[in-house]
Amino acid sequence: MHIKTVATLGPSCNGPEIMRGMVESGVRIFRLNFSHARPHEFKESITLIRAIEQDLGIPLTIMGDLSGPKIRIDELAKSPVEIDKGEDLFLGLPDTRDRVQEGTFVGLSIPSLLKGLSPRTEVVFSDGLLRCVVREVLIQDRLFRLEALTQGILTSNKGILFPGKAVSLETVTPKDRKDLEQGLQMDIDCFALSFVRSKDDLLTLKSAMRQAGREVPVIAKLERGEAVQAIDSILEEADAVMVARGDLGLDCPMEQLPVTQKKLIRACRHAQKPAIVATQMLLSMVKSPMPTRAEATDVANAIYDGADCVMLSEETAVGSYPLEAVRFIQKIARETEPYYLERIAGPYPPKKGKNPGKYLAYSACLLADNTESKGLVCHSTTGLTARYISSRRPVQPIYALSPNKDVGKLLNFNWGVKPVFFDPPILNHMDRVEHFVQNSSLFEPGDCLTLTSGQPTPGQQKAQTNQIKIYYK
Repeated sequence: MHIKTVATLGPSCNGPEIMRGMVESGVRIFRLNFSHARPHEFKESITLIRAIEQDLGIPLTIMGDLSGPKIRIDELAKSPVEIDKGEDLFLGLPDTRDRVQEGTFVGLSIPSLLKGLSPRTEVVFSDGLLRCVVREVLIQDRLFRLEALTQGILTSNKGILFPGKAVSLETVTPKDRKDLEQGLQMDIDCFALSFVRSKDDLLTLKSAMRQAGREVPVIAKLERGEAVQAIDSILEEADAVMVARGDLGLDCPMEQLPVTQKKLIRACRHAQKPAIVATQMLLSMVKSPMPTRAEATDVANAIYDGADCVMLSEETAVGSYPLEAVRFIQKIARETEPYYLERIAGPYPPKKGKNPGKYLAYSACLLADNTESKGLVCHSTTGLTARYISSRRPVQPIYALSPNKDVGKLLNFNWGVKPVFFDPPILNHMDRVEHFVQNSSLFEPGDCLTLTSGQPTPGQQKAQTNQIKIYYK
């Protein structure tokens, strides 16, 4: 499959058999959600991922997902709580809990967020699954009676949002900085930053990495309307983008979300940056062994839109059928990708303009089609060549050889790319690629491959892709 699958770790999939089964079924990226656990709590899982990686010989990427300034409620007295439509809830600072004798009390430990709440103010919990409205101010700026407008389930530490209310919180929180430092020490490959508003947030995170002594790729999670408006500048600093539809669908009009998703994915492809589509992809599989028809169509549409990755969250972290969810998303991809490739009718041509890298990648894809190559094989020191080729969306798999393991970990996010750590004692890059093809069991004698590499000529200032070769093993 060309599409990549991201699986979120949690109690449902921490066992070695399930995690290995996920990798064998197509998972290449494991997400560690720091909103529900600290980095040290994933220590055993990280060790297990590295063991599976070594045993299967497949590069696996570990992504730490920083909490960001998402506002979360405190622990509930009883969790989960089923809330009926029309039922009263009480929202207040923790020290007002004793004022509530009956009903569900929801604590929020950020006084500034309760300041100025008034009747008819909307309050949303659990990524919009439970919507309420303020009906009465019991203690000014401290305690409020809410009425549930919808039925839903509320659990401890779930998100809370006040649509339309201006909230100014630091994107990289003190908790994020601690989790980042600990995660870098634990050899996590990349980090996703929540609630990115502009490229300045990404620069702040990169600065924190440098202070911690190690800089790794950064994934920008788009969950705010202002981030959608700033997508071009965000892509200048982000190594990948996550279209996090849960909070994005609350901050932007829901009816605009499908088109927004398409525009963001398109922007990512033009910038040669991977796009991950996330939130409720197969949510019903938390409790059911089969998804709904709407969910299957949603995953397929993300593939039609040109996404590089689809991400499973609750489905694998706390669901009853984590392995089945991974396998089903692969089944959908298996049926969808051939139609997607048929519909685009060949590799995407670059936009008009001066960009030799894109045109070389496009040319390589055209040659691969014309010669019926078994694959495109590139030497990519920084990963840029592989990303250029991936953005053209060729039918053939892309084998990206790199002497840099960190580059390979990031390329796991790119559509159709199979990263290979490869560092033989051969100086010429094209010779390296040929050496790999000749000695790899992936290709049979007589197979045709399209090879690309970049070897600086005497007049070049830096290495760039400048060679394409048709090669018969």
